[in-house]
Amino acid sequence: MADIFGVVADSTRREILRILLERYNQSGAVGGELSVSDIVVQLGLSQPTVSKHLKVLREAGLVGVREAGQHRYYHLDYAPLEEIEDWLIPFLSVDFDAATEEEAEEAEGLKEEQRAFATAIGKVFADTSFQVAHAVKDVKPRKWRKNEQ
Repeated sequence: MADIFGVVADSTRREILRILLERYNQSGAVGGELSVSDIVVQLGLSQPTVSKHLKVLREAGLVGVREAGQHRYYHLDYAPLEEIEDWLIPFLSVDFDAATEEEAEEAEGLKEEQRAFATAIGKVFADTSFQVAHAVKDVKPRKWRKNEQ
């Protein structure tokens, strides 16, 4: 089974999940299915590309499929998303805006120090580039082969 985070890292697969979620919300708990061709139309991608992504989502357990003859109807399966939710909850409960004024001042001081360092490196690079350009310009081409004289 693929890592759930790796599966949802792909933007096309996230878009498929969004489309299936919208369908679920429109139809309520009854069904919420979409055919592969409906997903293809909404994404504007080729059918083989969409099918490839649906297979990955299916193997990860994020979507379920119902087969009706040659047609496949996909629906969202929430159970695997709980793993992502469990991982995210500690991050969502942290109050990142509660940083003290001292921490903010330290961060600003570090930014100024980084800016000064980058400026110094930039000046050294520019000086070196200028010197190399003039040195190369003043060099006369040498003929390395004995036959070329």
